[in-house]
Amino acid sequence: MPVRPAAALERVPVPALFVVSGLTQYLGAAIAVGLFAAAGAVEVGWLRIAASAVLLLVWRRPWRRAWSRRDLAWVAVFGLALASMNLAFYVAIDHLPLGTAVAIEFCGPVAVAAVTGRGWRERGAIAVAAAGVVLLAGVTLESELPRADAVVGLGAIAVAAACWAAYILLGRRVAVAGSGVTSLSVAMTLGALAFAPFLAPHALPVLADWRHAVAVAGIALFSSVVPYALEQVILPRVSAATFSVLLALLPATAAVVGAVVLRQVPTLPELAGLVLVSGAIAMTARRSSAPSTDRGPEEPGA
Repeated sequence: MPVRPAAALERVPVPALFVVSGLTQYLGAAIAVGLFAAAGAVEVGWLRIAASAVLLLVWRRPWRRAWSRRDLAWVAVFGLALASMNLAFYVAIDHLPLGTAVAIEFCGPVAVAAVTGRGWRERGAIAVAAAGVVLLAGVTLESELPRADAVVGLGAIAVAAACWAAYILLGRRVAVAGSGVTSLSVAMTLGALAFAPFLAPHALPVLADWRHAVAVAGIALFSSVVPYALEQVILPRVSAATFSVLLALLPATAAVVGAVVLRQVPTLPELAGLVLVSGAIAMTARRSSAPSTDRGPEEPGA
């Protein structure tokens, strides 16, 4: 009797699934960096959002459920935050190393945990994260990168971190109304449509080259569909605290992908900054038994 894919995945250890999810997510981001020469970072970011929306719509088929105007309004705001986060992130990785950008972006969820949490761990986490970000930012400004690139990259990733914080807070409200991934498919569609008048005219011609079209499909698959699908297997099997600790692996995962695929080998001070940010993420682990759903696309990269 053949084994269902979901059943087979349930036999794989959760940390292994999480690492695979992170690797595919940031592999998508690395592919996107390769497309920046054919189109601008913002245009590639929009193509990723639009392609991910199409794949998620086909997968989740949100038209099968009834949507109230209130639900759609919140999903639309959620989609704007999601799209803005992804566009800012793509601008950032056009100017910064992937691992550095991902680590700094995590200040968004760490700040949310610090503001909404009640314990000393959450309060201390923001200080640890801030130390890591100051170190990473200082190294970036003093690196061989042109200063203009460093400033633009740091500014863009700060915007992405703020949008990720908004994404988390809005996502909690949206998730209450129904399936998180189904709502996400609608949100991503609305976010893509909101920016389409400004970005589609310059982005769509890139798809005339079939190689670019395949790359965009790969970005959407690796950055959105595979991580979200694996997350559906991971979340029921872990507590919120365990999931939060696993999140701490993502900056390191991004740094590995950046080093292997993009030849962005981190220096020792950058590694120290990554460790500090990862420690801050682990410190925000909640002790409840319910799994968390606060992870972003791209992750962020999303």
